[in-house]
Amino acid sequence: MKIKLQKVHYMPKQLESGVLYVSYEFGTAAHLCACGCGAKIRTPLGPTEWSIEETSEGPSLWPSIGNWQQVCKSHYVIDHGEILWADRWSDKQIAAGRKQEQMRREAYYEAMHINREGVLAKLLRWIKHFFI
Repeated sequence: MKIKLQKVHYMPKQLESGVLYVSYEFGTAAHLCACGCGAKIRTPLGPTEWSIEETSEGPSLWPSIGNWQQVCKSHYVIDHGEILWADRWSDKQIAAGRKQEQMRREAYYEAMHINREGVLAKLLRWIKHFFI
């Protein structure tokens, strides 16, 4: 199945198969599950979430889409408008993947916080490191 990109301001109520809807204004993308089950899949866009690349062959959405909360539990990547199927994950793999996602988010926001700190705050944090 070939996926095409459609930019929208608001997400339509009815999604069409084979279309990746993207609202850059609201930082979100949506499509119907690639397995054909009809589930609406929403993916937030951002530095700690999914990213979209527009190419002449079609859109790419990264990282993979793991529909763990859907009955189908399908797992795939949209790459240059093509669906690339990935292995189905066990409950243990899903839990580990979610933990890694949370750790990445925390590291990203911690780095943002540290980069915004002033010199005095960085010095105090460094000193506290020796006493904790």
